[in-house]
Amino acid sequence: MDKKIAPSARHRLTKPAVLLVTVAIIAWLGMNWQASARTSVLLPLSSVSTAIVQQQNLQESIALRANILPQQTVFLDVIEGGRVEEKLAEQGQFVTQGQPLVKLSNTALQLDLISREAQVTEQMNFLRNTQMTIETNRLNLKRDVLDIEHQIATLSRNLAQSEPLVKTGVLAKEHLLDLQQDLQYQQQRLLLTQQQQQQEEAIRQQQLSQLSDSVAMLTKNLEFARQNVQNLLVKAPVSGYLSEFNVEAGESRAPGSRMGQIDIPGQYKLVASVDEFYLSRVAIGMQATAQLNQQPLSLTVNRVDSRVVNNQFQLEFNLPGEHNVTRGQSVNLTLQLETQQRQALVLPRGAYLADSGGQYVYVLDSDSAIARKQAVTIGKQSTNQIEVISGLKAGDKVIISGYRDFDQADTIQLQQ
Repeated sequence: MDKKIAPSARHRLTKPAVLLVTVAIIAWLGMNWQASARTSVLLPLSSVSTAIVQQQNLQESIALRANILPQQTVFLDVIEGGRVEEKLAEQGQFVTQGQPLVKLSNTALQLDLISREAQVTEQMNFLRNTQMTIETNRLNLKRDVLDIEHQIATLSRNLAQSEPLVKTGVLAKEHLLDLQQDLQYQQQRLLLTQQQQQQEEAIRQQQLSQLSDSVAMLTKNLEFARQNVQNLLVKAPVSGYLSEFNVEAGESRAPGSRMGQIDIPGQYKLVASVDEFYLSRVAIGMQATAQLNQQPLSLTVNRVDSRVVNNQFQLEFNLPGEHNVTRGQSVNLTLQLETQQRQALVLPRGAYLADSGGQYVYVLDSDSAIARKQAVTIGKQSTNQIEVISGLKAGDKVIISGYRDFDQADTIQLQQ
């Protein structure tokens, strides 16, 4: 009978070891292939654009896009709220000062006007009645004074006639004393009546002044109420073009809400949005150039709105002279951040800046069609040039077209 022979331990370990070595070799080859794919890219020469690094004059500037707006705008705000009954003008229409634009209605204002008119009428009636009462009292006091003065005159004459008769014994002395007492009484009564007349005259003047002031105040309030009702008919405060006039019949408008604006024709300005990065570098008086209707323009910054909205702030330029422009028209302009040109190592601007973030470029060898990745430091920029601070020298040939197809490779092999 044959005996079964067991495999040795050496034979048992040989197959797994061979398999492990094979896997390692395959992985190493794959890593080398991927590394070579990342470090080198093959592209046709016609797919790239190049430029030479040169020493040239550079003046830092930025390209902006501005919109034409009127220099002076008058806003149309609702003074008193109400319901829009009728729209009397259309957006974009030229309106003249005083021209009706919108007719509103407000029942509360109309009732308030009626109430104030009634108050003024009532107060004026009360003033007239008071004046009549005061005048009657004044006349009564004058009459009392006349009566007393008449009695004093009569008593004085009787007294003068009685004194000789009393001395001769024709009249009793008692009669003379009665006349003297009556005369003294009437004289004191005259003094009191005159004092009352003076006091009532002062009170009368003060009362009439207060009533007149009250009537004047109510009349003024009535004029305000009438003006509020008149404001329901919105009129153009100035002549110009009606813009952003968003009003529809039947809608309700709250007090202070904006209905539109009127642009004053003839004077315009340019408004440009600038990245907040340049906020500390822009100042009033900086120069800019632009092309408008095929004509060059020299502009000056006359206002810097430092409020940052959506990472941008605004600059304003007055548009000199007369131009055939319309509101909202766009204009390309160049803002000079430096007043003078200076010598610098420069490269043309291109798509490569956005693709590389300004961190590197691809430099072509002078003796071969190979471009190598080179780290650079860029400085100030103009509308068509950038300053190279380090990483390149004059005469270097640099690829300035887009780098998206390069896959950040270390070298680019270019072929015809």
